[in-house]
Amino acid sequence: MSTAEQQLKRIQDKLQQLLKQHVAVQKENTRLKEEIELLQQKNLAQQKSADELKQQVSILKLNAGEMGEVDKKEFEKRINTYVKEIDRCIAMLGK
Repeated sequence: MSTAEQQLKRIQDKLQQLLKQHVAVQKENTRLKEEIELLQQKNLAQQKSADELKQQVSILKLNAGEMGEVDKKEFEKRINTYVKEIDRCIAMLGK
């Protein structure tokens, strides 16, 4: 085998190796993207759960009469936000 053929053979071998690495990296990239998507979904679910628990705590404090002035104002703001959202939905239904 001549020197040029040997060099060509080495180049082909390295190219095959690079192609295999490329495929492996693409598979890993796809797996990581799926994992990111799953973790983002879990994060959203946990944030929603935390928000619901905060609301329950606020309601329990209000019922127990243990809510301070700051808590009452925050609770009123949240209720006003809900009322505005409900009004907006009603207005959209009326169209």
